Amino acid sequence: MKVTRTSQLSGVTHTMDLDVTKEQLDRFEIRRETGEYVQTIFYNLDSSEREFILSGITPTEWDKTFNN
Repeated sequence: MKVTRTSQLSGVTHTMDLDVTKEQLDRFEIRRETGEYVQTIFYNLDSSEREFILSGITPTEWDKTFNN
């Protein structure tokens, strides 16, 4: 599923095609109410994909910013 987020670092909007379902995205939206962890909701994603969902930061942006 294509997921679009705006990067908290750059303000640029990015879209990634991720192996997620609408149900997972719905659970993500209410996680503060349910206390469910992002790692539990998106158990099938790697950490960089989960970071994208949380902050909109792509792996490339992350590397350019933090790994000079």
